[in-house]
Amino acid sequence: MVMGEYTQETELLVIGGGPGGYAAAFRAADLGLEVTVVDQEGRLGGVCLFRGCIPSKTLLHVAELVQEAKRAEAMGVSFGPPHLDLGKIRQWKNQVVDRLAKGLMDLSRSRGVQVIKGRAEFEDSHHVRVQGSDISRFKFKHAIIATGSRAMMLPGHESKKGGRVMNSTGALALADIPERLLVVGGGYVGVELGSFYASMGSRVTVVEGNDRLMAGADADLVQPLVRHLSDLFEAIHTRTRVSALVELEDGVEVTLEGAGGGSNQVFDRVLVAIGRSPNSGSIGIDRTGVTLDERGFITVDERLRTSDPSIFAIGDVVGGAMLAHKAMHEGKVAAEAIAGQPTAFDVQAIPAVVYTDPQIAWCGLTEEEARSRSRPVKVTRFPWSASGRAASLGLARGMTKLIVDPESQRVLGMGIVGRDAGELISEGVLAIEMGALAQDLAMTIHPHPTLSESEEEVAEAFLGSSTHILPAKK
Repeated sequence: MVMGEYTQETELLVIGGGPGGYAAAFRAADLGLEVTVVDQEGRLGGVCLFRGCIPSKTLLHVAELVQEAKRAEAMGVSFGPPHLDLGKIRQWKNQVVDRLAKGLMDLSRSRGVQVIKGRAEFEDSHHVRVQGSDISRFKFKHAIIATGSRAMMLPGHESKKGGRVMNSTGALALADIPERLLVVGGGYVGVELGSFYASMGSRVTVVEGNDRLMAGADADLVQPLVRHLSDLFEAIHTRTRVSALVELEDGVEVTLEGAGGGSNQVFDRVLVAIGRSPNSGSIGIDRTGVTLDERGFITVDERLRTSDPSIFAIGDVVGGAMLAHKAMHEGKVAAEAIAGQPTAFDVQAIPAVVYTDPQIAWCGLTEEEARSRSRPVKVTRFPWSASGRAASLGLARGMTKLIVDPESQRVLGMGIVGRDAGELISEGVLAIEMGALAQDLAMTIHPHPTLSESEEEVAEAFLGSSTHILPAKK
């Protein structure tokens, strides 16, 4: 401590103002704790709001409008080629982000949560130093680490501001619509942003090291998306890697190596979307009792407490599903634990959503996970070609699947591919968390005609008789 330096005290210090951090801060404030949040942005929202979930889904909605206009031609409505005004698209995205950011800051002020702009670094288990802030030092009773994660880049090819090799942050800045775009990585970030740029007119090539796109989801859910992307993208190369990448003045020369050999190609831009790594370094964790695993994630218990009794951790930095909604739930649990309430992070299903066209969503046990564990399950599927609402929307390529324990008939998992899958999956999450049986879904009256009916009908199919599809042959 510097002689004469002012140290501010707070009951709870939250390091990181993303969805997990602000959810923890708000819950703790509601429980009567004095809360301070330190974040490098100086405002709440984190990567999710400023460089991730919200801007990407805003742009994907624009892409969806373009695709919907094309589909409307089959219904007798023609709009003609779309005119793209990048300035207005960028402005719309920024307006959405700014409005939500302002709302969060209003909520923090109303709750009495202090938000400090700066970068926090632990001095010990009860003190942090904050760089870039008028208040340079804090003493806390408890702290929550919510520092999130960062995009991984190809070794030796870190993205630079204004460069042609970019991560998701650069892609969302929307500097231009490149004529040729290479997307490295066929996970949800790669296919989402690749879909957006392709809808805007880019000739998109995707390379993925695995044998298929979206390896974390069941293959039958991914197939309708792959069929669409095969038409939308210029090329999809699986079991392929980037072995060399040279950024030129007017493009990027890339060497691709796959099962069929190698090739050199030139692209206007390259988007690297190969995963994320935890932001656990350079915050002074070694000066506390917090321990990391071999991959740099912070180890926590079911109450999100680290190996240091005064410090908790949540979100991407603790590993598991790197999703904003998981972080938010963890943040609330950590706040409740610090406030002395009986609580634990004990969830049965964390939904995952890919906001492509069509959307993919799943929760609970997947069919492939069940197979890998030799877990007996019964899987039933309801094709949207049998859905009246899907037919009226021109969306026959969708499907809803249910994964059920064959003995107890409990719902173990659900998967959906099709329009608004992300909105529909919550019923599956609730069913799993409540220990619902397939019969419970089947006996719940769903409105007609809706896409949600598919969840009722797939449960009926499990029981042996679905109204709009024939019973499975025994």
